Amino acid sequence: MPTQDTLKLGTKRKNLYLRAVKGHFATSSAHSNYYIDVAAQKSRLTEAQAVADELSAYYHTTVVDTILCLDGTEVIGTCLADKLTRGSYVSMNAHQTIYIVTPEMLNGQLLFRDNIVPMIQGKHVLVLAVSVASGNTVKSALEAVRYYGGQPTGIAAIFATKDKIGEIAVHSAFDPNDIDGYGSYAPHECPLCKQGAKIDALINCYGFSKL
Repeated sequence: MPTQDTLKLGTKRKNLYLRAVKGHFATSSAHSNYYIDVAAQKSRLTEAQAVADELSAYYHTTVVDTILCLDGTEVIGTCLADKLTRGSYVSMNAHQTIYIVTPEMLNGQLLFRDNIVPMIQGKHVLVLAVSVASGNTVKSALEAVRYYGGQPTGIAAIFATKDKIGEIAVHSAFDPNDIDGYGSYAPHECPLCKQGAKIDALINCYGFSKL
């Protein structure tokens, strides 16, 4: 990990953890004093199920036909779809099933091939992301869903610093209140940079690269 200060915060839910590393980190649009490590939630079945269980509580009265998985969240998306098509959830989904789709990125634009479009067009689409901070990636996803004729019905994430993108609520398993002192800043406003602290790593939804 980039620094020695690693936190693993447990919750009341079994297998639901937040892992965070303290330091000075940069994305393409912001700096932060913590790196939120979600590799285990995306890759380990028990942790993906725990995240899905946490998120599913927000959507028991929401029609979800398709889950649009961003940032490698397909395992969580599959667990969430399984949860939402069980028991009392099933009546909210007209076809008693949910599509799991991942967009293709082409020249910075989200693209769905012709054979995938029917899974978006005319469907109620839940957007699932690793994190929602600046919101730019999610905004692009919402625009793509609408362009292809879908109706966005929710935004879910493992970690989020925003509670709404446009008119759509953001629900997350974790938020900054779970990390004492968490901060995310525009690069020119970063207090760590002003203090002369070097950047520990470049980060994105896939992980970190130490400098």
